[in-house]
Amino acid sequence: MDHGFLTKTGTVRRAATATAVAALAGGLALGAWAQGDYPTKPVELNVMFPAGSSADVVARLLADGMAKHLGQPVVVNNRPGAGGAIAYKYVQAQKPDGYTLVFNSNSVSTVYYSGLTPFDYKAFDSIARVTIENPVIAVKADSPWKDLKELVAHAKQKPGELRLGNSGTGSHTHITAVAFFGDQKAEPLHVPFAAAQVVTSLLGGHIDALVQLPSALAPHVRAGTLRIVGVLASKRDPAFPGVPTAIEQGFDFQADMWRGVAAPRGTPPAVLARLEKAIQKTVDSPEFKAQGEKNGYIAAFQPASEFNHTIATEDALLAKLMTRVGMKQP
Repeated sequence: MDHGFLTKTGTVRRAATATAVAALAGGLALGAWAQGDYPTKPVELNVMFPAGSSADVVARLLADGMAKHLGQPVVVNNRPGAGGAIAYKYVQAQKPDGYTLVFNSNSVSTVYYSGLTPFDYKAFDSIARVTIENPVIAVKADSPWKDLKELVAHAKQKPGELRLGNSGTGSHTHITAVAFFGDQKAEPLHVPFAAAQVVTSLLGGHIDALVQLPSALAPHVRAGTLRIVGVLASKRDPAFPGVPTAIEQGFDFQADMWRGVAAPRGTPPAVLARLEKAIQKTVDSPEFKAQGEKNGYIAAFQPASEFNHTIATEDALLAKLMTRVGMKQP
């Protein structure tokens, strides 16, 4: 009878439903277990600049600390080029599982507004801010320029003669250099390099000055081969407290830079939280802070909830800055 068929079908349906629910529950449990067990293999931290650059120096210190707290190696991979765009594109295209991260900075905005990436900072899940770094202008120790006023005066008197290096077209140091000298109506010759190469080029006399982050310059300044003539940030650099800021030297200019860690958009919240905790423990450690005083970075942990606001605020400021100096793509 039809009733029997309905009863049998209902039984089959109930059994199938129970099986499906069990499978779903098992799948969810497995997913939760997998996230809770993270990481089960090495984590890749991608750096936008080559070995020996300021970004590389800080990233390797961070990776060492994170590895201790995660229980897995954190492997630094250098993917330089296009002001950071190559590394951003690589990481953005990876699976959002927490195993491929980028050591990012304000450059996530500069490469976007320069037209070097088709996406902005919202293509990533922010994990935490790690440091604040102060861009500086440095010259060879035997250079005739002792401060920013002398350097700017030379660039104004002889347009196109001062060879000024930076870390690559579209990089934060490039934008900073163009903006600072542009504000002074000075015209140096901007020369882009890979970050590590710009320092050796200055040492070799191939350029006259550079805009760079202190962590890449500290060994050479201490060795007496390079001299910092000004800090292009709101505060003096902790590694070189005797060097005045641009503001102290009479220039209304500052361009602080942050560095942090991000993952492809869609990374599981539990994984992001695990990474944030490992970063916080590393950045807040006495060892990491001590290295900052030595290498010229300020340990400045900021959780994702606050870091997102920082990035959005800085992004808006960089958009205005790049528009002002004619570098923002429509």
